[in-house]
Order: sequence, then structure tokens, then C-alpha cells
Amino acid sequence: MTQDNPHLSRRTALRTVAGAALVSMAGCLDGNGSTGPNGKSSPEGESGVFQQVTVEGTELIVQFDSDSEFDQINLIQPDGELFGQREVAAGSQQVSFDLGTTYAPGEYEIVALSGEETVGESSLSVQPNLGIVEMGIGRNQPEEMWDGSESETEEEAFVTLENQGTGPDAVTKLLFIGDVPYPSDEEGTNYVDDEDVSGIYDPESDSEVEQVIIAPGEQITLYSSRSPFAFVPGAGTSCSEESKTGEFELILETRVGGDRVTKTYRIQYSASQEPDNCEISISEA
Repeated sequence: MTQDNPHLSRRTALRTVAGAALVSMAGCLDGNGSTGPNGKSSPEGESGVFQQVTVEGTELIVQFDSDSEFDQINLIQPDGELFGQREVAAGSQQVSFDLGTTYAPGEYEIVALSGEETVGESSLSVQPNLGIVEMGIGRNQPEEMWDGSESETEEEAFVTLENQGTGPDAVTKLLFIGDVPYPSDEEGTNYVDDEDVSGIYDPESDSEVEQVIIAPGEQITLYSSRSPFAFVPGAGTSCSEESKTGEFELILETRVGGDRVTKTYRIQYSASQEPDNCEISISEA
């Protein structure tokens, strides 16, 4: 049986009997009380009631021996409130908690209970850490785009992201602000403050999607859906008879913690006799 009760206090969740603490900061705790290369080892002499605590996708998974002597596992969120509780069936070896993409990042406590007694504890830092690996334009790097026609992809952009953290996140908006041909603000498509527009294209569904989830340790590629590199009369930046340079900011809005991931790029337009026929090159600022 699964029970989630966010109103249960931390004191009630932990009960009154102090258990031994196992600390895991890297997202993976092994049966010897130590973590992977990025984690910390717990002090010797502390009980290891959990074999492993990991975050996979959007779930926090707790693994243990099938003959473990506890009947309930509680997950305590960083503010001390109960995130959820799971009853441990006889012979089972794991329970899971769905974190989703609206959880509070920080240190989570995992508490094993036998009746009213705390028999073991562990803690895990659950925190996403998104970084932009690469960004490019379809007209310059068609091999990086989805399998579509040139007219579909040349005005769009791709962004490769990596989550080096220990928790999942979701990208909810992809923005290009500044000296691009068709920016995302009032100079162009003007969807910066529109909650119904993400600017993210999904090739599988051939549509704009509300969000894209990125799990810890995962690298993904996002695609724009609002043609930020299309030359539109009266909008953004157009070609001119002389070459020109500028800057723009790539912005990704995320759901966990409401953070933004940003990077500034230089952009250069070659000279052209036509307002939509110049070459574009970009580089990191």
C-alpha cells in the first residue's frame, strides 16, 4: 500500500528512536555504506539497512535486502515535512517515490521504521544541475537537426543540454533574446511571457511540447519551434549591404526551483544585397 501525507510532521515521520545515519551525496549508496566516485563514504560502525538509494529518471528508488527487518520507509523533504511513505511488503527488495519535476531540491532523508522504532536512516542530495553543451543553427549544421525538410529545419536551432546534478528537471521554455533574425521577445515572436508557448519542438509528435524532462546524468538535444533564425520583414535583425555583428542570449526556463539556464553568444551577419540572404555565424561570447 502507498500513502503520501504531506501534513505529517518531521517529528512524527522520524519517530522517537534515533537511528544510525548514512550519508549519500552522489545519488547512489551501496551496501557497504559508501557511494560512487562523486560521493562520500559513511563512517564505519553505522548500520547499512539500505543497499542503494538512487534517482533514476524522476523516481527516487530505495533498495534493500528481502529479509530486512523494517516495515515502512519514509521520505522526508528538505523542509522537514514528509514527502511520502511506503509500506514494505514481506520479501520485497525496493520501494520508489515519484519526485516528478515539481519537487523541492535539497537534502532528502530516507527513514526505515519497524513499528514505532527507527532502525536506519540515509540522506541524499537531490539537485539538478543543467548546463548548455552546444547550440547551433539548422542552416549551418543540418546534420544536427531532426529528419525533416530543409525548409523546416534551416531557420530553427538545436541546443544540447546536460544534467550533471543528482535530480531530474524539466525545460519549459526556449528563448532567443537579442540580435537574432526573429527573437522571442516583442521584436519577434513575443512569447516570453506566454505560459502556453514553450518554443520547444518535438520531432516525434511533430508539435510544440509543454516541457522536456532531463534525468540526472542525461544529455538531450532540444529543438526550437518558433524559427528564431528566420528573416521576417520588420522584425529582429536583417541582412544589410555591410557585415555586422551583435549578441544574443540563449535562455532556458526550468521547472525545478524556477531557475534559468543562460549563455551569451556573438552573432555575425555577412554583407548582402538582400535582407534575407546573408550568412550567419555564431560563437560563444
